[in-house]
Amino acid sequence: MIEVKDLKKTYAGRGSDTVVQALRGVSFEIQNGGALSFIGESGCGKTTVGRILTGLETPTAGTILWNGQDVYKMKAKDKKEVFRKVQLIHQDPYQALNPARTIEQALVDPLKVMAKKKGHDGSWIESRVTELLTLVGLDPATVMYKYPHMLSGGQRQRVVIARALTVEPEVLVADEAVSMIDVSLRLGILKLLRDLRQNLNISLLFITHDVAAARYVGTNGEIYVIYKGLVAEKATTDDIILRPKHPYSQALLSAVPVLKGIEVPGPERFIPVKEMDQNDQTDAGCLFAPRCPFAQDVCKAERPQLTGQGHDFACHFPVERHVVATQVEA
Repeated sequence: MIEVKDLKKTYAGRGSDTVVQALRGVSFEIQNGGALSFIGESGCGKTTVGRILTGLETPTAGTILWNGQDVYKMKAKDKKEVFRKVQLIHQDPYQALNPARTIEQALVDPLKVMAKKKGHDGSWIESRVTELLTLVGLDPATVMYKYPHMLSGGQRQRVVIARALTVEPEVLVADEAVSMIDVSLRLGILKLLRDLRQNLNISLLFITHDVAAARYVGTNGEIYVIYKGLVAEKATTDDIILRPKHPYSQALLSAVPVLKGIEVPGPERFIPVKEMDQNDQTDAGCLFAPRCPFAQDVCKAERPQLTGQGHDFACHFPVERHVVATQVEA
């Protein structure tokens, strides 16, 4: 459905001559009804990908194909229609909803546009509001006339998802959709996203730093590990989690807290990476080399290319599990 080739995005830095390379050349595909997860720490560029796909940002370079057609060579009307089909689920449900409007009002406006497009009347809009709220697990009679501040965080996020569904999208971009939700409510939102993908055949781009969440919603999907605007590793969800090859992927997985004595998949030992230097402007060699405990001279001189057969990684010394001294205990 969507094919992205060599996507790049550069922002002007604080200084007059400095630039920030948010994306340095990312390529991926989203299949019809498929799931793709982008994981990485804050600032790696994964949110920028989501904003570009939803039309909120314009790439500096690269190509986005929608069913084989270049989006940025389309007529304005056709381009607008493509971006209507790709909807964003915001990270912060507290700021995503207008506090002065009821939940019904938040859903009615986009539905008016759809009703006009399809030739439906007001009764269709009313029934559609009820249908959407029910679909996302809310009781329409209870929440329809309430304001956002009267709902819990989980309920608000469900409303945000319902609003994204009003324009009948084909792709949902979930940007850290559960990071600001109470831990006890996160599973319900993740299950909702997974059910929507399966029942409505909606493709899902799931942006997160939570490996466990990516695994839950990305059944039969792929995971892309992003570092400083580049793909460090990509493979099926289970391959990344059970057999990570890049030290950065292993570090992300080994940092997931687990109860001592509980057997979990993934790296068995903690990967001790250095803290990120926010002032580091290094652009030569492997971008992860300054933090990697296994870096050699070649890593600092030559940037590794993404290679592999189905399980791709950009590392000069990929191994199944690096052996280090520190054992995980949590």
